[in-house]
Amino acid sequence: MNEGEFVAKVAAGGVSALPVAEWDALTDCGNPFVSHAFLSAMEDSGSVGGSSGWAPTPIVIEGAAGELAGALPAYLKEHSQGEYVFDHAWADAWHRAGGDYYPKVQIAVPFTPATGPRVLTGKPEFVLPLLRAAEALCDQNGLSSAHATFIAPEQVPAFEEAGWLLREDTQFHWTNRDYASFEDFLGVLASRKRKDLRKERAKAQEGLSIRALTGDELTDRHWDVFWQFYQDTGRRKWGHPYLTRDAFTLLGERMADKILLILAYEDDSPVAGALNFIGGEALYGRYWGALVDRPFLHFELCYYQAIDAAIALGLSRVEAGAQGGHKLARGYEPVSTVSAHYIANESFRDAVAGFLSRERQGVAQDQLWLAQRTPFRKSD
Repeated sequence: MNEGEFVAKVAAGGVSALPVAEWDALTDCGNPFVSHAFLSAMEDSGSVGGSSGWAPTPIVIEGAAGELAGALPAYLKEHSQGEYVFDHAWADAWHRAGGDYYPKVQIAVPFTPATGPRVLTGKPEFVLPLLRAAEALCDQNGLSSAHATFIAPEQVPAFEEAGWLLREDTQFHWTNRDYASFEDFLGVLASRKRKDLRKERAKAQEGLSIRALTGDELTDRHWDVFWQFYQDTGRRKWGHPYLTRDAFTLLGERMADKILLILAYEDDSPVAGALNFIGGEALYGRYWGALVDRPFLHFELCYYQAIDAAIALGLSRVEAGAQGGHKLARGYEPVSTVSAHYIANESFRDAVAGFLSRERQGVAQDQLWLAQRTPFRKSD
């Protein structure tokens, strides 16, 4: 099939309306968040769609037989919440200039600051047409912009070649350097840091038992408990939870073997928990919450237990979510994340490009500073 013999279009009904096997054939990369199970659970649970401000708008290309041959997991956004790449200043500037920044096109996994593929296809010749289709969706409907966030490193060049503006930020990931155990990992840390981590773990675990659940071990009773934790954290951090209660049930039904739920129990009652997703190469930490205030319990459940699990599962890294400089002292190292942005208006695009150029210099300086402050033993 040659260019010009296929047409990219918006698929009505969201990802849920698309064939499961055909969608997942495009996402055979080990990333759980671009799977049909995850994205359809967001839609079917009401976490996206409706009044959420996330309108599912997948852009697809069909093959000669009408099968899915490529896709962008895209949404029309009425706000900039739940993205973790902040463009509120851009929106304010565009509104002051008399324009409507929203709705905009967002190519992303909702509420999930985890790096992964954003152009889903096994056919390189479909990559550019899909990006051009996102641009056309903006141009033909008077939309301000399109944004692809947390792009897998191997896909960044395609966005750059398409002329999209690139933006960098920093996350903290733990890297598994063939460690046999947590103690093996501690062995590469500076002596003082090693002692600090041991003390934190001992203090956090005092009086608690910790259980890791996956697959058939997960029940709706566990989701009822975790929902309490999630609501508490959501209210404190961003005002209201993004996911509905039904989302957790659907995720448990559709992809339990990709979920690792770590719960802390006190006298057989769960008092805190952390939700992780298991990928082909990484363990992704997503949500956590607690009904008790325990020193270092957050670090234990979200960071140290995740390291234990990654080692046991033979995974190469732990991605523990956005932000969090406190991860640095616990063996999580700074890495770059990349987003790409299509700005329809040329003058506005030039202004954003200038902002990004200045921002990149600051990000690069911060990463150099952070890299010098990891807890690992320094080479002689």
